[in-house]
Amino acid sequence: AGKSTQTALLAERLRRAGHKAFLTREPGGSTDADTIRHLLVTGEPGRWSTTAEILLNYAARESHLNETIRPALASGLTVICDRFSDSTRAYQGFAGDGDMQLIEQLDAAIVGDTQPDLTLVFDIDPRIGLERAKARGGDDRFERKGLAFHGKLREGYLSIAESFPNRCRLIDAAASIDEIADAVWLAVSPHVQVSS
Repeated sequence: AGKSTQTALLAERLRRAGHKAFLTREPGGSTDADTIRHLLVTGEPGRWSTTAEILLNYAARESHLNETIRPALASGLTVICDRFSDSTRAYQGFAGDGDMQLIEQLDAAIVGDTQPDLTLVFDIDPRIGLERAKARGGDDRFERKGLAFHGKLREGYLSIAESFPNRCRLIDAAASIDEIADAVWLAVSPHVQVSS
């Protein structure tokens, strides 16, 4: 859906507006979390059970929060994270038919009060998203889970956006890079002070 491109563009735009923006990603974002990321994205699609994926994601997230995100926030940085807890809800909860109660219990215990102020949900037809991933050489185990999985994944993200309208903004990811960047800035700018 172009998340990585858009998070990089947003970080640069925030810096130009006078913010100390810090860009990170999940799973990953710290040494231990990157090790777990490798376990999650490599191998056959059925390598892990959904419960194992949930636990691995939260193990990575705990390291990422403690080693990267919380120190960055404490030093006054604006943190932009490419994926976070909603991705676990969508991938393992909605698309993977995982235990949502387990996800919410882990989120309360590990993420706690370190919740996002704003979540951008990049919406795209799963067929187009998978074609784009293939074109850029993407072939991780989630991309190989097939169209039906990705259809459920999209439904999950849309449900999350609808359930949390104060935090989530839906972005049409089928538009051009510049149009998406403008929509991202329109969503983000009310949440940050920007210099004129």
